Amino acid sequence: MKTGASKTRSATQFVSWQMFAGFAFVALLGGCDRNDSQPVRFSPVSEELFDEGGALTDAWADVDLDGDPDRFVGFNGTPSRLYRNDGIDGFVDIASEVGLTTKRSVRTSAWGDFDSDGDPDLLLGYSGEEPVIALWKNNGATFTEVSEMVGLRIVSGTTRQAAWVDVDADGDLDLFLAMRDGPNHLFIQTAGKFKNEAHNLGLDDTRRTVGALWFDDGDGWLDVIVTNMNGDANGLYLGSEAGFTESQEEEIHGGGRAIGDESQGSVRPCSVDYDADGDFDLFFANYGPNGLLERTPEGWLNRADEVGVANPSRYDTCAWADFDHDGSVDLFVNGTVGGEVHYRDWLMRREGDINFIDVTPLEILERNASHGATWVDYDLDGDLDLALAGSAIDGTHALLENLLRPEFAWHSLQVRVLDEKGHSTRPGSEVRLFVSGTDRLLGTRRVDSGSGYDAQSDLPVHFGVPGGQKVDVEITVPGGGRRSVTRIDGVDPRMYQGRSLEVRTDHR
Repeated sequence: MKTGASKTRSATQFVSWQMFAGFAFVALLGGCDRNDSQPVRFSPVSEELFDEGGALTDAWADVDLDGDPDRFVGFNGTPSRLYRNDGIDGFVDIASEVGLTTKRSVRTSAWGDFDSDGDPDLLLGYSGEEPVIALWKNNGATFTEVSEMVGLRIVSGTTRQAAWVDVDADGDLDLFLAMRDGPNHLFIQTAGKFKNEAHNLGLDDTRRTVGALWFDDGDGWLDVIVTNMNGDANGLYLGSEAGFTESQEEEIHGGGRAIGDESQGSVRPCSVDYDADGDFDLFFANYGPNGLLERTPEGWLNRADEVGVANPSRYDTCAWADFDHDGSVDLFVNGTVGGEVHYRDWLMRREGDINFIDVTPLEILERNASHGATWVDYDLDGDLDLALAGSAIDGTHALLENLLRPEFAWHSLQVRVLDEKGHSTRPGSEVRLFVSGTDRLLGTRRVDSGSGYDAQSDLPVHFGVPGGQKVDVEITVPGGGRRSVTRIDGVDPRMYQGRSLEVRTDHR
């Protein structure tokens, strides 16, 4: 492309409840082979520490390089928090210590190693007066604001989803910013300096954008979907050497909801291989019915109603994960919280022949989450926990520990995709797991640096591995019109308990 805990467990552990016709019953999910003979259980972690409401953004990364994920939370006018994860000693807020206690309304946050020095740096996006964005360089013990120094500047507007991605495949991270009330921005990095090339490359979409998803449709060039609000159609921009061209895909334009209806819009697009056929499908968390677009030889087909995930309402985000390690991906969507109306959250478990059932436990329903939702193995026990950001003043930024039984929790593998220097500059990469020595696909994931709504999960991708069997790992890195494949065979997940399999890839 050319450019000019320590876990503080509640004394009460909750099971999954479903409500039908006013009756509640425990959702006991049968079938030992599917790891579902136990109830769905989550337990709040450090409730007093994570009790502040008005949380708008939530981003995870190993900030201090000690092997476990740390958490940044931005609020609507109260000081931001950076929680250092000290393992068995729990979380400690070190924001004031390192210089990250901004009181501005932080609308988005994203960790990315922009300077390729091995540690994650932090991009913050605001609403209101200039500066609209701030880039904080990680110095180890402190952070330094370097936006002007490196050429990152937006004079007005309201930011939404930020995503770090190597758009031009030159080995360093570029920055995409979705804007709620103005043209979107794409800052290309060259020799440590950024320049906004959105207009030159055809990405200065002026619709009311709040979400973005970077991926490759198979030709080796990174593409992007932008999701828009207030009835605006979504946009699919296909990459090439010359830049980006908007594709006229009717199903993606709507994403499962109505176009032209001011009350409807798409908030968060998610990439997921929900049917485990090896290619990526699309899910849209909408104001209106959700959309689940299956990729078929005939084009995109909306399966949301058919599989039980349409659920017309108002949703802020989607987060897919195999939380129960049965080998199938499950779905969390959170409802909008505004005024006196709190739209409910859903944890939808994959069941049978690609159907989803509601297994939302009370511990999730009681949180009134909105905005950020991320799956993360904060305690390194093998299963994914759920972090939520509640934008309401009486909300919280809860962290819920997944209480999957240990014999199932360790049936998993996390894969961190690195570049040839050992740095995390590979967003958009694809990871596939196969039963070792066979072509039987176990799962497909994409490295996504902009997951959640205005949020970000830790960058390793997570797989449930039923039975803990050996697997072959295949990683595809797209960019610059090529797709580079790295394969590691005979991986034993038991050797990676409490840590990620780190794979260096060469895409030069």
